[in-house]
Amino acid sequence: MMKPHLVQAQASGCVITVSQTQPVLGGQNKNHTSPESDKKPLYRPASKAESDGQWSCSGVILDRKLGIVICQGAVFFPFLKNAENDFANADCTVLFANELPSDLLILVESSIHADIETKYGGLSHDDVLQRRSALGLVPMSKSKSGRLQQQAQLLILLPCPDFQKAFSKLFKKDEGWVFSSEEEKSEYGEFQKDLAYLHWFAILKLQNPLPNAHKIGIMDSSKLVKGSTVYTCGSPFGSFYTDIFLNTISKGVLSNTAGDRNVVLLTDARCLPGSEGGGMFLSKEGVLHLIGIIVAPLCWKTNEWVGLTVACSLSHILDNISKVLGKTGLALRNELRTLQLVDHQMCKNMGPGLLEHLMASVVLVDCGQAWGSGVLLSPNLVLTCRHVIRNSLKVSVKIHHPRISAGHQTYEGYQAIKGRVLFATQVFSPYDIAVVELEETIPGITEPVLASGYSTGEDVYVVGFGALGESCGPSVTSGVLSAVISVGNVPVMLQTSCAVHGGSSGGPLFAAESGKLLGIVASNTRDNCTGATYPHLNFSVPITVVQSAIQRYRQYGDLRSFGELNKAGHAIQDVWRLQRSPGKVVQSKL
Repeated sequence: MMKPHLVQAQASGCVITVSQTQPVLGGQNKNHTSPESDKKPLYRPASKAESDGQWSCSGVILDRKLGIVICQGAVFFPFLKNAENDFANADCTVLFANELPSDLLILVESSIHADIETKYGGLSHDDVLQRRSALGLVPMSKSKSGRLQQQAQLLILLPCPDFQKAFSKLFKKDEGWVFSSEEEKSEYGEFQKDLAYLHWFAILKLQNPLPNAHKIGIMDSSKLVKGSTVYTCGSPFGSFYTDIFLNTISKGVLSNTAGDRNVVLLTDARCLPGSEGGGMFLSKEGVLHLIGIIVAPLCWKTNEWVGLTVACSLSHILDNISKVLGKTGLALRNELRTLQLVDHQMCKNMGPGLLEHLMASVVLVDCGQAWGSGVLLSPNLVLTCRHVIRNSLKVSVKIHHPRISAGHQTYEGYQAIKGRVLFATQVFSPYDIAVVELEETIPGITEPVLASGYSTGEDVYVVGFGALGESCGPSVTSGVLSAVISVGNVPVMLQTSCAVHGGSSGGPLFAAESGKLLGIVASNTRDNCTGATYPHLNFSVPITVVQSAIQRYRQYGDLRSFGELNKAGHAIQDVWRLQRSPGKVVQSKL
């Protein structure tokens, strides 16, 4: 039986499909251009074979009684009359329905209970379920049981400038960030994820109210805590195969936040294209709260998949609706004011949890050529990976302070401390370990408790500075301890399903329940044939491998025990051969 709060998440989910009943021939959108200097076309209208002239995405029903729906605004952009709008311009604050063709058809498909199906007739279109050779999927059934489709009207399209500002700063194009795959572009046309529209959202109103009326509680994003369990609800592939994919639930953690009052939200909950516009939820004390709207379910950095989903804070979107009320007509103003009522349900600030305290011990290690992560074992001792320090004798260790007070303002910042490399394993050692001593001590940190054993299948966290570097503090990803690989009954490698990216190396692997330090992240996996990386398949050095050496150094200041790591036998080297090839040392992936 599904948990009650997840039932509520699914009940709020929907799919929006936008099309023209009489498409204009000749492509009225062909001159639609991006505001950037190169003036590349932002859209190439997809051919009939590519999308059947329809665009679709996920959405969230904010109020079933009033029929108010929110989704990402991107699906409406191909139909705009005016191709000259500069959508990234701060002066472009709202667009109304008259900016779109009068024959635009907006359909919203949602789930209903079986006892209500007879009343509503299970309305749907057969062509939604036709076989799509491009996806290679065939629906198991054409039954419309439990689903309702009805028309909706567009109230407004509006941007979230705070999201655009924070997103642009966090995901810089010159760093190789991409938010749509080549397959998406070729299959659905040049429907590119671009800053010109990524921060736009649409507010719709259904023709008829929905049964089981309820409003969704909203949590103010400024009160969110990294590492909190979150759920996403979206429909992979949009309107394609809703009999299978409508309102799919995924679970993860709030991996990171960025921008003013945490306007940009990142989660490791796994989402697929078509989930744009879906909801990100947090359950607190048994009550479900909507915290964000998904804007980018997949992202790549320098051609490597980063297993994170990007969402925009809903509380910021509601704030922007309040700001544009004065620009709307009286009737529309009354419709939009109902959204302000939802905002009153924001819950109180969440207190710090175990993981938040543990994150204070995670540091960024910068050797000047690249960065990695590390964990403070004591106020002046850092454990990291050999390949992170890159043969350096001195490194810069940066400690993230989430809240620094200066006058009447509070902001995030870093404290940089010089560190001396005390020990690093030899390049031939399978154990990728280094120890750094800081020139200054860090007071008030929570020293991690070192684990003495492992349990396959237990929930775990990886914390590190990953693909985002020092842009917004350490990220946290969740998973399970997939396997414990042993040689002679001694654990020599830990495998997890957490998302691990370049820059995560040297970061800690924590047990979710106890908070104990299980290991040090060493690598994820790359397919040498295709060049693809797999962030959810990664490996860590068990902390038990270095535990006795750490204790000896703490007691006697003796580093000689670390030297035993260089004497690992061939059996252990064979286990870690993922990082090596015969006769040649292969540089670590991370």
